[in-house]
Amino acid sequence: MMRALALMAAAMAAMVAAPASAWSGFGHRTVADIAMENVAPPTRAKIDALFRQADGDVGAGCDLSTMDDAATWPDCIRRVDGFRNTAAWHYQTHDVCLPYAPDDNCEDGDCVNAAIGTQAARLADRTLPANERLRALSYVVHMTGDVHQPLHSGDHEDRGGNDVEASYGIVPGFNLHAVWDGPLAERAISAGGRDLVRRYSPAERRAIATGGPGDWGRESWEIGRGLIYPRAADGAPCSQDGPIPATAWTEADIEASVPVVQDRIRQAGLRLARLLDETQAD
Repeated sequence: MMRALALMAAAMAAMVAAPASAWSGFGHRTVADIAMENVAPPTRAKIDALFRQADGDVGAGCDLSTMDDAATWPDCIRRVDGFRNTAAWHYQTHDVCLPYAPDDNCEDGDCVNAAIGTQAARLADRTLPANERLRALSYVVHMTGDVHQPLHSGDHEDRGGNDVEASYGIVPGFNLHAVWDGPLAERAISAGGRDLVRRYSPAERRAIATGGPGDWGRESWEIGRGLIYPRAADGAPCSQDGPIPATAWTEADIEASVPVVQDRIRQAGLRLARLLDETQAD
């Protein structure tokens, strides 16, 4: 038993050794799957055609030939020379102890809220080459997922939880951000099953596919303020001086978080579907 736990801990520690990527690959692909189940048929046809029209090394050394690739390509390309400036497009953190301001922490438009709008406009621009529009598609898909991950918005002067040592249940070796990106997200998505990736009714889509990037960032910040940081700090993060100490994301924390993660993945997918339909409208 102890050997099995040690092996699991080693595997999970290896999983988070690399820089965090919101929702993990599984999470980003699930957001894309929900979106493609819910876009209008002409939108799906135009996106399929865009993949066929792209040529050469469109991914600049990172795979970009399918929608699954598009969901995760920005996490690969941000480590490639010539694209490193895009790393700032994945987040826009706001201290949970201060008022939320959707335009803060976005110098020169280098933040997730601004990047979604900029790249959506490029995807919609039929005068651009197919390769550029396909890259814009990938950014829109990925960053819509990013902005719905609460710790890409909520923060407590700790880089969205990256500086808070954490365990996931009994498994050590994480930080708080990585807990939400990886094992917690994967558990929530697996538990959601077919209730997540499906064709939603028009009424469901109208109720869920609301707002824009600033609104989505505010929702994430509110989850950080109301759920994540209070639990990480055992009640009152804003009354503490200095960084939050190491924390354990307990089974009770996990059970409280799973439905929140499921809601965020669902919202991201349906809002992405609406955004893709808007960019492909004639």
